[in-house]
Amino acid sequence: MLYRQQAVGMDEKDRTIIERLRENARISYGEIARILRISDVAVMKRVKKLEREGVIKKYTVEVDDAKLGYGSVSLTGIDVEPEHLFNTAMQLKDKDYVAYLAITSGDHQIMTVIKAKDNEEMARIHEEISEMTGVRRVCPSIVQDVIKKIIF
Repeated sequence: MLYRQQAVGMDEKDRTIIERLRENARISYGEIARILRISDVAVMKRVKKLEREGVIKKYTVEVDDAKLGYGSVSLTGIDVEPEHLFNTAMQLKDKDYVAYLAITSGDHQIMTVIKAKDNEEMARIHEEISEMTGVRRVCPSIVQDVIKKIIF
């Protein structure tokens, strides 16, 4: 279980709804209702409330990166001179190869998930990033295997 603050106005039924939708965003209200032993109308009302309150922001699909041609994935920390932080982040945001981008307070000012067709392309991408104005260091970690993945 993820450690989290208690969300105001949510109960275990709401949490179960969210977990089922995380597992399969196409699950029917009827199936969730059977799991919770409540009516499908009650599930629908709860889902609409969770959407209205911004708990559920969107529905998405998880794809197999390898089947889309991405044979290399990297968790990459990027060290940037402070005065170039936001400009560098905005440049990276526009790159198709950046799947995730965050400004952080940890070891690196920027953390990314980068997807490439192979390790050669990944090396070229890391080189391109290292040549951006203000970038001091690029610290890639190539993903070998994913053990657990929770879509937030």
